[in-house]
Amino acid sequence: MKQPLAFVDSDAKIAENVVIEPFVTIDKGVEIGEGTWIGPNVTIMEGAKIGKNCRIFPGAVISAIPQDLKFAGEKTTVEIGDNTTIRECVTINRGTKASFKTKVGENCLIMAYAHIAHDCVIGNNAILANAATLGGHVVIDDWAIVGGLCAVHQFVHIGSHAMISGGSLVRKDVPPFVKAAREPLSFVGVNSIGLRRRDYSNEKINEIQEVYRILYLKGYNNSDALEYIETNLAATHERDVILMFVRNSPRGIMKGYFPETNGH
Repeated sequence: MKQPLAFVDSDAKIAENVVIEPFVTIDKGVEIGEGTWIGPNVTIMEGAKIGKNCRIFPGAVISAIPQDLKFAGEKTTVEIGDNTTIRECVTINRGTKASFKTKVGENCLIMAYAHIAHDCVIGNNAILANAATLGGHVVIDDWAIVGGLCAVHQFVHIGSHAMISGGSLVRKDVPPFVKAAREPLSFVGVNSIGLRRRDYSNEKINEIQEVYRILYLKGYNNSDALEYIETNLAATHERDVILMFVRNSPRGIMKGYFPETNGH
C-alpha cells in the first residue's frame, strides 16, 4: 500500500501487501515481509530486516545505531522474525562488530517502551513487558517472559520458559523453567503454570522441580549440585538443558532465596 504521507526510500524492499501508515520513515536497504503493518510515526532505519505478518505500533524506532561509544559505523542489522508484535515507542538498536546483528525471533510480543540494545538475541515466543530494558549482548531464550520495568544487565542470559517478576534488576543469568523475583533477584520456584500452558506434563514438571530442589534448596554449591544431579537423576532433555545452562554461565546464575530469620 503506497502511503503519500510516508517516506519510503526507493532502495527499500517492501512486499506488495505491507500496510504503511502516515508519517512513517523507512530508510534505504530496509526489508519488510508480506502482511506486515507499520503504524503511524514509526521510524525504520538502515539495516532492518522485518519478517512477515509483523505489527509495529506508533513511535517505534527500529535499527537506530547502537548506544555504544565503540560503534564505528560498521554495517550491521536488526532482524525481526515473522508474526512479532512491537508496541508503541519500542527501540531496537542495530548490532556492533561484536556480532553484527541484533535479533528478535518469531511470535514475540515486545510491549510499549521496551528497549533492546545492540547485539541482543531474543528467541521465539518471548515476551518483554512494558518498559523492560535490555543492555547490550543479552540473550533471551524461547518462551521467556521479562516483566515490566525490568532492567537486564549487559551479557545476561535468560533461559527458556523463565519468568521474571516486574521491576527486577537482572544482574546474573536466569536458568530455564524458573520464576525469578525479589531483590537481589532470586529463585522463587519453577514456572509450573507457564509450563502447563505449553503442555508440559505434571511428571515432567516434577522432574524439573527436583533438579532445582537440589541446585537451590539442599545447601550444595553449584559444582557439587551439578555433580549430584548428573549422578543421581535420570538423564532427560530438561535435566540436561539445565545442567548445560549452569555450566556455560560465565556470569554465574542467580542465587536461591533464603529469608533472613532476624534471630527468630
